[in-house]
Amino acid sequence: MAAPDIDTRKTEAKDCPVCQGTGEVARTVRVGRKRRAVGEQSGLCLNCLGTGADPNPDA
Repeated sequence: MAAPDIDTRKTEAKDCPVCQGTGEVARTVRVGRKRRAVGEQSGLCLNCLGTGADPNPDA
């Protein structure tokens, strides 16, 4: 019996539009009662959950 002809090529993964493929985004650090911004720290990209790949490649 012959093997079925199935296309097994994987599509090239696109970078996440939010983090540009790094998996991290800058988050503002706020302190004090007036919540003033004092700096930034790196945080996990919630769009791709740190993978760096576009979660919606078809869109």
